[in-house]
Amino acid sequence: MRYFLFLFSGVFIGLYLSWPGILLSRNWKCFNEIIEKSAEDKISFKAVLEVSPSYLIRGNNKNVTSKLRVVADACFR
Repeated sequence: MRYFLFLFSGVFIGLYLSWPGILLSRNWKCFNEIIEKSAEDKISFKAVLEVSPSYLIRGNNKNVTSKLRVVADACFR
């Protein structure tokens, strides 16, 4: 039980340090809007500005984790 507590608190602290806005509801609305618009191929301008050039240069080797990171960086920072 103690290890589970350490694991959970470590994950929570790590997420909060990388994305301090993860606890705000307006940022979750932004996250959900970008996900919905990307399904319809209408990407937000804010999300486009958050994409790093190295992400674009790498080509089509984009997995779900890297896509999630870009969207989370756009909304939670």
